[in-house]
Amino acid sequence: MRKERAHYSREFKIKAVELSNERNSLISVAEELHISRDTLKRWKSDYNSGKFSKEVPSIKNNNKESDEIIRLRRELYEVKLERDILKKAVSIFSKSDR
Repeated sequence: MRKERAHYSREFKIKAVELSNERNSLISVAEELHISRDTLKRWKSDYNSGKFSKEVPSIKNNNKESDEIIRLRRELYEVKLERDILKKAVSIFSKSDR
């Protein structure tokens, strides 16, 4: 039986690369996020070559309320992503304590 291929959002990839850059440890970040070291290495190469834009594309709109909604959705997404990363880290560290 084949394993279904995982798909990751551009924002997840960017956060993973930035996390590996902060820690200077590709292997530990890949293990924490349960992704392959080679995948993270490829994302890092793509990131450095400019294939990932740091900015999330936004809808051109002059309405202040729409701009605020877009900003809040972006912020919520980033907070959820950080929370998920921290949850995985906690589970990894709690396994090593046993």
